[in-house]
Amino acid sequence: MTSSRRLAIILALVACGAAETVSAQGAQRRLTTIDSIRQYPGYFHLQNVLLRGAFSESGGRILLRTDEHELGVQLGDGVTSMSGDVEVRGQLIDVGRLEPGDPRASGISEGRDAERWPRPGEELVLRVTGVTAAPAPTPTASVRSLALEPWRFAGRTVTVTGNFRGRNLFGDLPGAPHKGRYDFVIRSSEGSVWVTELRPRGRGFDLDVDRRVDSNRWVEVTGTVVHDRGLVRIEGTRIAAATAPTETRAEEEAPPPAAPPAPVEIIFSAPADGDVDVGATTSIRVQFSKGIAEPTLTGRVSAAYTGAAPGAAESTLAVRTTYDAANRAIEIKFVEPLELFRTVTVRLLEGITGFDGGPLAPWSLTFSVGTGK
Repeated sequence: MTSSRRLAIILALVACGAAETVSAQGAQRRLTTIDSIRQYPGYFHLQNVLLRGAFSESGGRILLRTDEHELGVQLGDGVTSMSGDVEVRGQLIDVGRLEPGDPRASGISEGRDAERWPRPGEELVLRVTGVTAAPAPTPTASVRSLALEPWRFAGRTVTVTGNFRGRNLFGDLPGAPHKGRYDFVIRSSEGSVWVTELRPRGRGFDLDVDRRVDSNRWVEVTGTVVHDRGLVRIEGTRIAAATAPTETRAEEEAPPPAAPPAPVEIIFSAPADGDVDVGATTSIRVQFSKGIAEPTLTGRVSAAYTGAAPGAAESTLAVRTTYDAANRAIEIKFVEPLELFRTVTVRLLEGITGFDGGPLAPWSLTFSVGTGK
């Protein structure tokens, strides 16, 4: 193996290590602004975020306000608001991207008309998990302060140090400014900003905005801060190589809860509900919208005579069930032929689930027995 090939492999391994560090950081929270959330709600939906602002109340709703923007909040258990400037941790919920009845909309959608469910981006709520007093502002900018309060530095010349992230190769930010072919992102342990009008090249380095292999490099950037349409950028005038600062690792938060599995639906049954003149030796076939966890069928399929017949009491019917995984269906057979001119109800009881845990709502099928086949 040539020395150049060996060096390329080493650099690739270093880049992979940087990418793993990024992934770990990405699992923490995204530092952003209300303006950015409103511009890119799909990006922040169900993400853990950190915002800076002040609480207010309007019409019985608690709001977080900052820089001429506001966002509705829902305080979590044991969380209280406080006066003055605060830093707020929470999970962003774009209600319109959830289905009516989704448990993640609990407390947000109560009393809402399901027929007038909001469209994506129409109703945003921050479910707050923690509130702390904001630290006193400092005149020196950092990537963190630019990400949280860009309006404080807009139009000013700043110098900040950050990890080179290429052309948003790791998805650190929700959109791109599209100012030039060399636009790139820099990130600190908390927060990210764009750098534009500046090629990432200087003494001893020439970084490629489209290659992750360069993401192990740190740079010092000088330029003017611009806050526009939810994105923060530095219009760069100077760049130099830098070393990674010693930073305290940010406290990790619980990852956003996974989306609950979709419920199982019945898509076909034979006979159909309400059929008459069903044969006495018929079997019942029920097909599902997705595969069933077969053990959950045990003890949860029942059948009984439910219609009145002269001199006959209602009684439970013995059945045998067979699950057909390939066709996502069960076949229900009666141990004894059915009595003529009786009404039968077959029930699938609560507790049956799909292979992914999605629930099947209790379901029933009623038909009348005749001389048909």
